[in-house]
Amino acid sequence: MTGTSHPHQEESPEPPKSPQCPEPPGCPESPASPHSSPDARRDPPPPPALQPLSTLLAENDGRLPDPLLDELTDLYASNAEFFARTGDFPDPYALHRDEVASSLNAELTHPAAEVLLAREPSDPSAHGAGAQAPDAPQHPERLTGLAITLTEHPDPIDPYPWIGLLLVHGTLHRSGRGSRLATAVEDWLRASGHDGVRLAVLDSNPDALLFWSVLGYRAIDHRTDHAMGRPCTVLHKDLTTADRDADNANNANNANNANS
Repeated sequence: MTGTSHPHQEESPEPPKSPQCPEPPGCPESPASPHSSPDARRDPPPPPALQPLSTLLAENDGRLPDPLLDELTDLYASNAEFFARTGDFPDPYALHRDEVASSLNAELTHPAAEVLLAREPSDPSAHGAGAQAPDAPQHPERLTGLAITLTEHPDPIDPYPWIGLLLVHGTLHRSGRGSRLATAVEDWLRASGHDGVRLAVLDSNPDALLFWSVLGYRAIDHRTDHAMGRPCTVLHKDLTTADRDADNANNANNANNANS
C-alpha cells in the first residue's frame, strides 16, 4: 500500500499518480501475526461499510466537506511512518489538509479509479452509550481506513482491477481491520463483476508480502515501479465464489493458529 496504484511496464500508459507499489504499513493486520492484540482475539466486528468518495464529491459540488477532510487528514497523519517510506508527501509528520485533498483528487482524475472510505460504528464507550461528541463530523460512523482501487488497468492486456492503497488508521493497527477491509474491497469488486484482483508490494517490505499472502494472494511477476524504479512483487487473487470460501476457511484457520 502506498497512496497510489501500482507498478507497470514502461510501455503501459501511466495510471493516476502511481509513483510506487501498494503495501500495508508494517503488515499491521495479518491474521497470522503472532503479535495480534488481545482485542483481535475476540469475536471480530462485521466488515466495514464502504463508501465511494466519488459519490460524496458529487453531492458536494466536487469538493471535500471540511469534516470529512479533517478525518482523512487524521487518517493519513496516523500513518506518517509509512508515508515517510513511500515519499508521497514532503513531510508526512506535518501533513496539511490541502496535501491530502490534492493527493485524493489526483487519484480520482483517472476515470477507473475509486477511493473507498471504510466506516465502522463509533465506539459507544468513547462518549457514553450511543452518544457522539458535540463537534463530531456529521457521520454516524467513524472513518477507520480507506482503499483506492483501479478497476481498469492502463495496460489493455491486463483485464483485472488493482488495489493501489489499503490504509488503516494508525491507532487501529493489529486489530484485524486490515484483513477485514481487504475482504470488503474484494467483495465490492466481486459484486461489480470482477473475478480477480491484483496489487504490488515493494520487495523491501516482506511484512506486506506476508500480509497479502496470508489473505490468498500469490506472486505472479516482478517489476519496477514507474516513478522510482524500485523492485516490486505483483500479486494476484482469484475472486470466484469457490476461491473466496476456501480463502475464508484458510484465513480462519490461520487466525486460530496465531491466537492459540
